[in-house]
Amino acid sequence: MNDQNLLVVRNLKKYFPVGKGFFKKASAQVRAVEDVDLSVRRGETVGLVGESGCGKTTLGRCILRLEEPTEGKIYFENKDILSYDRGTLRQLRRDMQIIFQDPYSSLNPRKTVGQIIGEGFLVHRMLSRKESIERVRELMQTVGLLPEQINRYPHEFSGGQRQRISIARALSLHPKLVIADEPVSSLDVSIQAQILNLLVELQRKFGLTYVFISHGLSVVRHLSDRVAVMYLGRIVELATSRSLFSHPLHPYTEALMSAVPKINPLKKKERILLQGDVPSPIDPPPGCSFHPRCRYRQQICKEGVPGMEEAEENHWVRCHFPRI
Repeated sequence: MNDQNLLVVRNLKKYFPVGKGFFKKASAQVRAVEDVDLSVRRGETVGLVGESGCGKTTLGRCILRLEEPTEGKIYFENKDILSYDRGTLRQLRRDMQIIFQDPYSSLNPRKTVGQIIGEGFLVHRMLSRKESIERVRELMQTVGLLPEQINRYPHEFSGGQRQRISIARALSLHPKLVIADEPVSSLDVSIQAQILNLLVELQRKFGLTYVFISHGLSVVRHLSDRVAVMYLGRIVELATSRSLFSHPLHPYTEALMSAVPKINPLKKKERILLQGDVPSPIDPPPGCSFHPRCRYRQQICKEGVPGMEEAEENHWVRCHFPRI
């Protein structure tokens, strides 16, 4: 296994049982994540994009073992973390942290900012009370908050400030990997830019590795080194940010890119409108999961599931007929 990779995911699946009837007996399964392979190198940012419900957040939660995968392997620093017991997993939490999407519900309203950011020190018994307070003040200053606000409660802060609190909490234990689950989607556009620039600055300062989950293509393009496009639980395209945005190979990615506004209003482009709705993850279509909405589909698309192939150098795509 490559030592440059901090995280490696292999053949990951996550199914949720669907109950039916009075006793909620499982009669079907939601295939939230289906056979995902992904590697993340140390110090890089990998973006995960796709429509709502495609499995991005579930994949992130499985990586952190907030959800237990149904099948597959997850290697962190070349170690299989799915084999970890409760005690070993607790130590792993220091190296893997998450920034949640909603800065309102992810903060305990009954705790002060100092208690929220310093909770990790208490759980892992790392610092004395005095040292913890000093460290919290440093973290608040690092993310752009005033240390004097340490005894205030979350409701006394704006949305952008609350997300800065969440970022400070995630950084408190010096993690190596941070899963950022749509951290700017609920913020104003002007505040989004501030938070994104803060994340970039913190990555440079602390050598962080990000998995950045978002449905905003412009946000992912700004932040990511590589981008993985998900559709109905599968990664359908994976490439460097520059390659993906300049030359998308999967019809789904092509349609997503066509919706991104161009800076030059005189430069015309074709707007690709996808037909129908996203199929149900309970009963996905046979063959390629995207074929019911694909304008290039042929008979083989309805029959065989395409594999992930390297169509161009470092540009992988899951499609029978990539747009080369």
